Amino acid sequence: MRISALITILFLFTTVLAGCGGSSSGEAGGKKVLNVALWDENVKDTLTKTIQLYNKSHPDVEVKVTYTPWADYWTKLKTSLAGNSGPDVFWMNGPNFYAYASNGWIKDLQPLIDQSKLDTSVYTDALVDLYSYKEHLYGLPYFLDAVGLYYNKELFDKAGISYPDNSWTWNSIEENAAKLTDKSNGVYGYAALIDSQSGYYDLIHQAGGYIISNDKKSSGFNSPEALSAFKWEQGLMDKGYSPSAQQQLETKPLQLFGSGKMAMFPAISVSAPELYKLLGDKLGVAPLPAGKKQATIVHGLSWAMNGKTKHEHEAWDLIQVLSGKEGEQMLADSGFSIPAYKGTEDGWLKSIPSLNLQVFVDSLKFAVPYPVSEKTAEWQDVETKEIQGAFLGKKPFEEALKTIADKMDEILAKEGKK
Repeated sequence: MRISALITILFLFTTVLAGCGGSSSGEAGGKKVLNVALWDENVKDTLTKTIQLYNKSHPDVEVKVTYTPWADYWTKLKTSLAGNSGPDVFWMNGPNFYAYASNGWIKDLQPLIDQSKLDTSVYTDALVDLYSYKEHLYGLPYFLDAVGLYYNKELFDKAGISYPDNSWTWNSIEENAAKLTDKSNGVYGYAALIDSQSGYYDLIHQAGGYIISNDKKSSGFNSPEALSAFKWEQGLMDKGYSPSAQQQLETKPLQLFGSGKMAMFPAISVSAPELYKLLGDKLGVAPLPAGKKQATIVHGLSWAMNGKTKHEHEAWDLIQVLSGKEGEQMLADSGFSIPAYKGTEDGWLKSIPSLNLQVFVDSLKFAVPYPVSEKTAEWQDVETKEIQGAFLGKKPFEEALKTIADKMDEILAKEGKK
């Protein structure tokens, strides 16, 4: 009896251990279980419909979706994946991508892409570049956001100024911001943002510079082009055409723009629904004005796969449906964001009839992938601190940009060394 009981205990103990290895997927009621993780419940209805589409060809798979708030998402995901568990399929963003790919926490999708003969040219080029590691694709693009120039039609009409168009340059911004600024009523002509994606990243590229070199080995912050971008923004603040850095820290530029206290506001495409709720048909959008050239930073999310998933075949099929043509059309029809699959954006373009959302799609011709490397978070911490300090007048921009470049180069030199 004792031997029989011991065998039973050992069997149960072994079963529990087996359930702790690999991804957290298992079996439920005879079905294979795929766990999916993301942070934004605004796509819940779309995701439900897409999973229903997947289940038509995979009735034996149960897909469980967990929405974790942004504040906890990355800590929870990193901890679970590092512990050889975690979801099978999940959202991945640019700043975290290199760290996850280089540590083997997400699966190299290239062999599966090649085996499936999947044509990745259907996806926005900037996102394919963003989610490639050592020339292999590790995340299948899902949606993107580009940056455009939102403007308040009512303020332009009152000032008798023609709306911005694709002929505008930095000089156009400065000239018209002067006319649109009404200091007596607290109205600013433009927002010279101390934000990276919607602000100085775009400007540095428009000036002919770069944030990080293509080989990910050197910083572009300590360059005449980068300095000219920051000097231009600071000049607009000094003249009172834009809120100062201190004012931006106290009151978000989006709030000023949304309350009619700002005429022009550069922001990402995902902001369109929120801004439309605030301004209605007063809202307009145009391409970002050019410096020496046109450029818009493009970021977006991809679907990644757990490097230790137990259901690779089922997970890969799910990712293909989520980022496939029909799945992307569902996303577009929801109005959430621009789908990464080229040619499926029609539903999104019609989501706000009075707004020329085509501007964002057209701007992809000048797209620059969001700058990332293995240790993006480390050098961005330095970048944020130094740039904010310079805008607040604590140090010259020349000094701040040199500090960023030097520390960034040090961090980049250590990447890839375990």
